[in-house]
Amino acid sequence: MLTKFAHNYPSVLFTEPPHSEVKLMVIVPVKNEEDGLILTLNALRLQVDANGEQLDESVYEVLLLVNNSTDQTHHLATQYQRSFPEFKLHVAVIELQKTDAHVGMVRRLLMDEAYERFKSIGKPEGIIVSTDGDSQVDQHWVHYILKEISQGNDVVGGRILPKNTPQLSKIHHLRDVSYRYHLSRLESILDPCMADPWPRHFQCYGPSLAVTCAIYDKAGRIPPIPYLEDEEFRKALYRIDAKVRKSPKVKVYTSARLAGKVEFGFSVQLQQWGNMTLENQQQHVEPLSALIKKTTLKGELRKMWRSRHDAADHRLQLLNVSKKLLLDDAWLKGKFYACQYFGELWELVETELEQGKWRKQNALQPISEVIKTFRKYFSELPIAS
Repeated sequence: MLTKFAHNYPSVLFTEPPHSEVKLMVIVPVKNEEDGLILTLNALRLQVDANGEQLDESVYEVLLLVNNSTDQTHHLATQYQRSFPEFKLHVAVIELQKTDAHVGMVRRLLMDEAYERFKSIGKPEGIIVSTDGDSQVDQHWVHYILKEISQGNDVVGGRILPKNTPQLSKIHHLRDVSYRYHLSRLESILDPCMADPWPRHFQCYGPSLAVTCAIYDKAGRIPPIPYLEDEEFRKALYRIDAKVRKSPKVKVYTSARLAGKVEFGFSVQLQQWGNMTLENQQQHVEPLSALIKKTTLKGELRKMWRSRHDAADHRLQLLNVSKKLLLDDAWLKGKFYACQYFGELWELVETELEQGKWRKQNALQPISEVIKTFRKYFSELPIAS
């Protein structure tokens, strides 16, 4: 079911029709981005293939929506259009109601627009890609997104690399990245995914998020909420077992500014990390021993899921998994057969683990200590791992 907006906004934002050969549409929500907009547009315009050859102008287009700006963002964008007429850049401006004036709404309007543009030329396989007005995509960004989708993936998350991270926040940011990177590697070993093999990263967020039209619609579309709309959409994608590829070749460089434009986002996280430095604190995370156990059991549960409708009775296996995860057996069995997708099931399991006996018996530990145990663990693995 699609979200109904509180206010009526134009059903068509960009009047010029899409090129019949277009494969990919980049959406860019912008507000007061005059300082970095030209860099953002240059990066999108100067896209090349693996050999460094300029991509054909018909392959992709850029949909840029300026909302509620008080600076020269819209003027710069239209001026850029005139300066590079061969670049398929479409610009629109909108004044949103105060309750809707946030990036979640703008991203939703843009992604819906891209969806309808592909629909108008009969291309359900079209690719919608989100980035931000304070980010510069890598020169091979479009090329590698197209390549990853062509291999059967529904979603491609790009590696998001912040520029000029504030000194006070840097150590905590590096620790967070290290922990998530190690966790992703652990998952690739203990619960491997054919769509997302190693090497990979751990991000699938607004500054670099590509989805096919079909999976965008199937996941319920990105929610028009004030912040963390990309995180909620990421969860929805995993909930329906979308094939998500977190490709290390798809990269974007984004702002590490402390003055953000949402109530919670990367800028707020940077501020919190800076305060932790001043207060000599550090993040606490799940320990490696718990992660190994949980990820192994997730893999076992996934294998059972694939054959859950076969004649084989998984009662004893489910009992074993529920016991090790400290879950109620009847609860797990009920959810196992009631859920339509494995991702839906595992999201429910994760919630139960956080709220139940599992968390009490697997207390969080300082992130620096857990990273040390990760490094030791991987150093002792056979070279092939």
